[in-house]
Amino acid sequence: MDQPQEQVSPALARDKIHSVAKLGRLAAEARARRQRVVLCHGVFDLVHMGHVRHFEAARKEGDVLIVTLTADRFVNKGPGRPIFNEEIRAEMIAALQYVDYVGVNHAPDAEPALDTIRPDVYVKGSDYENPEEDITGKITTERETVERHGGRLVFTRDITFSSSNLINRYLDIYDPPLRDFLDSLRADAGRKRIGDLIESARHLKVLIIGDTIIDEYQYVGTLGKPSKEHIIASLYQGTEIFAGGVIATANHVAAFCSEVEVVTTLARGCPHEGMIKENLKPNVRLSAVPVSDRPTTRKLRYVDASAYMRKLFEVYFMDDRPLPQGERDALDDLLARKVSWADMVIVSDFGHGMIGREHVEALRKNAKFLAVNAQTNAGNQGYNLITKYRDADYVCVDAPEARLATGDKYSEIAKVVGEGLPRLTGCRQAIVTHGSYGCYCYAPDQGVIRIPAFTKTVVDTVGAGDAFFAMTAPLVACGGRIADVGFVGNAAGAIKVGIVGHRQSVEKIPLIKFVDTLLK
Repeated sequence: MDQPQEQVSPALARDKIHSVAKLGRLAAEARARRQRVVLCHGVFDLVHMGHVRHFEAARKEGDVLIVTLTADRFVNKGPGRPIFNEEIRAEMIAALQYVDYVGVNHAPDAEPALDTIRPDVYVKGSDYENPEEDITGKITTERETVERHGGRLVFTRDITFSSSNLINRYLDIYDPPLRDFLDSLRADAGRKRIGDLIESARHLKVLIIGDTIIDEYQYVGTLGKPSKEHIIASLYQGTEIFAGGVIATANHVAAFCSEVEVVTTLARGCPHEGMIKENLKPNVRLSAVPVSDRPTTRKLRYVDASAYMRKLFEVYFMDDRPLPQGERDALDDLLARKVSWADMVIVSDFGHGMIGREHVEALRKNAKFLAVNAQTNAGNQGYNLITKYRDADYVCVDAPEARLATGDKYSEIAKVVGEGLPRLTGCRQAIVTHGSYGCYCYAPDQGVIRIPAFTKTVVDTVGAGDAFFAMTAPLVACGGRIADVGFVGNAAGAIKVGIVGHRQSVEKIPLIKFVDTLLK
């Protein structure tokens, strides 16, 4: 009688998952055995038949197939994405028979994984075959990285699906108002129109005027209440200093427009001037009027780093009196030289003493296109209203600022946006941001349109309104539909609230990917 054969249990999917560093060692061992190593990389949020065929074709290119996934925090695919976290995505792919090893790539692109694993063959889908159609612009860099290590790039050609399209069509991941709005944009060819609108801002020459602010975070851990004092004690953990205010606005704009110049003031001998210049993007020029006997405005925040960036306390270091006459005259002369150069002027007025009434009047008369954000904050409560800018081409404020400016505490915000602001400012177009409610957009020929918010995940709100304003102002200047502009602004704001302070600005490629994914 034949003896029953011993049953070999298949390896658990989880046993195939390793760090990228270990994948590099496994790949080296495979090459030492004269085996060809193949690598696939992507998000793989919703695994479908297109992925199965892709991995099947990739496995035929070699002896060992490795798949790396983009880590959750680097997935720029809109609100609620990825649907499945990196652990689940990795285990799902590891369960496929064609795949030998899986790893999570903790970087925004594939290059670190390519440098570590050094595949003989790097396999991408046919949708990346034409570099001109790759909105990330990464496929060329990835090809160069693979070839530098002696490998080659191969494209699979089989049935293809878009995970984002399938998720948008069949998974109910958005609130009904947002889902309905996205459906209306798709039906109205919004994806191409908004992509073209973003691209149209590339050639703008932009002058940005406003207060420079040094944003300082002191990270602490709370210890509790001392026995002899009615205060909370904390333990120092670290410090981070950012170039904020108009500098942050300029860096956002510079990702989308070819030439940007900043006009601002800095304390004479400002200790942070070097840091400010180092943090400016290459296509941003800085023109700063030196001011004596007052500091560059600094806002120091104590942050409980263990509690989701919770701000505990804030201290302002500033002198917000009007500039001395000499510095005012110098700013007048600088503006007179610069305004005529620009296709548009963006004013980020934080109300800290830089911009006087004479500057407002000069900008109103001489700017080809004037976009304004006048901020209300703890340092200027009630004294820096958008109403001081009459007849601007575009104004952008938040809901409390709009209510203060119009003196309207209780009306529906749509009425404040569509009636109060235009009447009191004479603005041609306006957007009012409203936190978790999204934003309200106004244009005379379109009335008031609400764009729902895109994300409920907030790391840090500092600078989110500035990013919204910076992204939308050039698009209004390019003639974009106000609803399309508000949609892009919400996307920029959703990206920015996921960034601590001003560690990064909103970049063009992640924003385009975010918008493109929402509208697939």
